[in-house]
This record gives sequence, structure tokens and C-alpha cells, in this order.
Amino acid sequence: MLKQKDWSTQARRALTAPELVAKLAQLEGWQLQGDGADVAIAKTFRFANYHETLAFVNAVAFIAHTQDHHPDLSVHYDRCVVRFNTHDVGGISGTDIDCALRVEALLAP
Repeated sequence: MLKQKDWSTQARRALTAPELVAKLAQLEGWQLQGDGADVAIAKTFRFANYHETLAFVNAVAFIAHTQDHHPDLSVHYDRCVVRFNTHDVGGISGTDIDCALRVEALLAP
């Protein structure tokens, strides 16, 4: 079970390359996109129809609200691309990894 975190009280920093590689190994299907300050982790989630896609989007929105960390979402009929990065550190932070793990938990068996 992932515990609630108050990210506003935690100092955030960009993960180093070795840290990022290790953390990405925990996230099946997530990939690096972009470079420099625009680098992000992203994954495409596929669904049977628009209704399932929107249910997922709403669940991700709830996670984003409770964590106060908001991904970029690209919503389509049968899929949603979720993309996390931390603008104020110019890269990928532990917050991005934590939120990606929370999104993964939505679809865990």
C-alpha cells in the first residue's frame, strides 16, 4: 500500500541518471521521453472503449489532486498517455516515480 505523502514539505531534486535507471526498472512499460528540462517518464495505457479510458483518466485525476502533482494526459478513444515530470527541478523527481507507481496500482490485479 502506498502511503499518502505531502510533497509540499519535501525537498525535491532531479534524480541522477543511475537513480532514474533503477527507479524505471520498477515501472513496467514506462519510458523516458524528451530531453533537458522537458524530460519525462511516460506510458500508454490501452482500454476497450472510451468509457473505460475516461474512468481511468478520472482515477488518475484523483491521484494527481491528492498528490498535488499533475501529469500531462493525452486522451484518446481506447488509450491514454500519462506523462510525468517535475518542472521546478528540470527533470524527473521521486514525486514522478511515486505518482507513476500510484497510477500502476489502479490496474494491478
